[in-house]
Amino acid sequence: MVEYDEEEIREMLTSEEMGDLSDYLDVFYSELLKNQLIDKELYTKYDVKRGLRDSTGKGVLTGLTEISDVVAFEEVNGERIPCEGHLFYQGCDVNDLVKGLKGRKFGFEEVIYLLLFGKLPNEEEFKQFLFAMSEMQTLNNRFIRDVVMKASNSNIMNAMQRCVLTLYTYDSNQDSITPENVLRQSLELINKLPLLAVYSYLSYCHFRKDETLVIRNPKKGLSMAENILYMLRRDGKYTELEAKVLDVALILHAEHGGGNNSTFTTHVVTSSGTDTYSSVSASIGSLKGPRHGGANLKVQNMFRDIKEHISDWNNDDEIREYLNKILDKQAFDCSGLIYGMGHAVYTISDPREVILKQYARNLAEEKGMLEEFELYNLVEEIAGELIMKKHKVQKNVCANVDFYSGLVYTMLGIPEELFTPIFAIARIPGWCAHRLEELLNGNKIIRPAYKYVGRHVDCPLIEERN
Repeated sequence: MVEYDEEEIREMLTSEEMGDLSDYLDVFYSELLKNQLIDKELYTKYDVKRGLRDSTGKGVLTGLTEISDVVAFEEVNGERIPCEGHLFYQGCDVNDLVKGLKGRKFGFEEVIYLLLFGKLPNEEEFKQFLFAMSEMQTLNNRFIRDVVMKASNSNIMNAMQRCVLTLYTYDSNQDSITPENVLRQSLELINKLPLLAVYSYLSYCHFRKDETLVIRNPKKGLSMAENILYMLRRDGKYTELEAKVLDVALILHAEHGGGNNSTFTTHVVTSSGTDTYSSVSASIGSLKGPRHGGANLKVQNMFRDIKEHISDWNNDDEIREYLNKILDKQAFDCSGLIYGMGHAVYTISDPREVILKQYARNLAEEKGMLEEFELYNLVEEIAGELIMKKHKVQKNVCANVDFYSGLVYTMLGIPEELFTPIFAIARIPGWCAHRLEELLNGNKIIRPAYKYVGRHVDCPLIEERN
């Protein structure tokens, strides 16, 4: 048996003969590829529900929820028939919620109340709720200086994760998972996340891009949408329509069932009994992934490419030709995907996209950007048809909410670094509602099965190994 004392190990590891670290990383990666790839046919053999989806792409049922309902089909004589999409928050149609706002500006706050408590508030309840929200929309100056301003980087999602985890230290009852305490923590985080996002971005601009640093505290009496624009903009000014459009965008992104990746992450992490800060941080990490929260940025980059390669934005044939090149993996990122088109559930229409599209048009009129909006509209019309033809599918392919959200954020002057953080700000009420639902109803750690398909081998002593 080979034995080393501490001095021999130190000399061996510091010897010049060992070479560079990069040489070994290449070797390690080769070993990884050689030994860790699983035969893809085994997934079919054992009927593995990859991505927790069945062979039709439908999600495997893993839980129950009353928080939201995503409707894309109707049952007719036992058959599922695609229908216009609907999204319900605690039984209320999102379309009705948006229409019912009329001239009122606290729409997102009403939705937060609805998601957390299962009903819309009356006037007195909402007044109390707005007071509590306003009191919690603050960050300690020391926290801003010592945490938010440190180790700034361009990925604001990572900065938000770090800040959320550090807030754990500032909580005198950080580990209690009683519903009462988790509700208090949830409200705190819902109200602090916009500050963490905006301040982290401003810190990045100052320390990495040498811009003047201006930190503005949120104003009492402003909605969350208004405060985001007020804190973010150098002059603190915004129009009524701008605030309204952002308010609606936050509403539409607030919740989308228990099966989306970040919300399912909330359920999984919550079921382990961990603290609220760890749960929210994990969900932010999930949303950061480009397959989930970063899709609208992909759409923006795609349209930037389309505008560079199409000379006439009104020419259907020219647009059709270039979109076919994208589908044939000959243009843009060569992925063969037209981003913002298609959805895992919706087929006829995504109700969020339908609503946001109208507000995008209104904002484009105010901003003098109707020509750009019409390009999006034309691409949407042509792309669905081309995708169906390319993939030989009968199922309709509709645009999803990501198709117009990036354009909306751009027209609002929101930098691309904040596209996904804005999504996180919108979605955290849904995460918190699901966390509370899991705590009140779950009582069992989530533990799906993985089948072992490797082989059992002998484990020789080190001197006997090749």
